[in-house]
Amino acid sequence: MSKHVFAICIKNTDYEVSLELRKLYEILPDPNSENLGMVRVVDESGDDYLYPQTFFIPLSLPTMVEEQVLLAA
Repeated sequence: MSKHVFAICIKNTDYEVSLELRKLYEILPDPNSENLGMVRVVDESGDDYLYPQTFFIPLSLPTMVEEQVLLAA
């Protein structure tokens, strides 16, 4: 099982500078934020911040694609 979780951004209301629609983002583990309906995302600043879970759709990437995404980061 992969240690990395990715999601695509489907909403960026009030965060247009930090999040791009239809872009792939890495989701970092944060059990406390999940309980609050939030996810920790590495955004356009390169830092991780909390955003509403409803802004993202989690994706299951094939191993080869995931490896290439991580190499490109």
